[in-house]
Amino acid sequence: MYILFLTLLALIAFAANSILCRLALYDGLMDAGSFTAFRLISGAVMLGFIFSFRKQQQGLQASGSWLAAGLLFVYAITFSYAYIALDIATGALILFAAGQVTLILSVVFLGGRLSLLEWVGLCLALIGFVYLMLPSASTPSWYGLLLMSISGVAWGFYTLLGKGSTQPLADTASNFIRCLPLVVLLMLFSFEYTHLNMQGVWYAVLSGAIASGVGYTIWYMALEKLETIHAAVVQLFVPVLAAVGGLLFLDEVITMRLLLSGAIILCGILLVIFQRHSV
Repeated sequence: MYILFLTLLALIAFAANSILCRLALYDGLMDAGSFTAFRLISGAVMLGFIFSFRKQQQGLQASGSWLAAGLLFVYAITFSYAYIALDIATGALILFAAGQVTLILSVVFLGGRLSLLEWVGLCLALIGFVYLMLPSASTPSWYGLLLMSISGVAWGFYTLLGKGSTQPLADTASNFIRCLPLVVLLMLFSFEYTHLNMQGVWYAVLSGAIASGVGYTIWYMALEKLETIHAAVVQLFVPVLAAVGGLLFLDEVITMRLLLSGAIILCGILLVIFQRHSV
């Protein structure tokens, strides 16, 4: 029950990131570069504070890695720019589908070949993506699709690195702090495009300090007890939570195309996951 509780909190945090990012970018409240910067800085500050307090109590040692920090930064920046062109539900679906495919292929790479049913599942997921992107009035942006897919792949590998974490708080805090030099470069290169107001800044701070900083620490804690396959399965619930958030906070419309493509994609991924788990 403890792991279930942690996992549920982490999934809510993941969905909250999509909602807060879209709220910040909605009607131009904030540019995507500034959202990314404020998100990562506030996450680093929050986690640095918590880590300093817990370090004295439990003797924690700073850890993390530059690779994990790089993946975190790639995930965060492509996530923000993708949400300029995508609604909450579509973005979350693409993000976590790409992340789960990354996790599945990593398991396959480490553990052997795909069975016939697993190939069928991956083909179903691909068909779902193709259907989602077929020309129509509700077709998502290819620009957004590409960026969010990159974000999902980076998140998948970041999750894989988290499987080896024995100090979730220390690792997550270190990863966020290691992102700061990249954040400085981002701010320098995007300075001329900067525009923000206080409401957008608060959305970014909530996303960074709570939904990302605390949320990712909780996720790393849950990953200590979750198998990679299980970690892939539970994240499929995030697009559902994000879609509900889009309806509640931005009155976004859930189209039949999104529902059908999402069902095809998720069924394909679930088929791969359960087939692999049953072998």
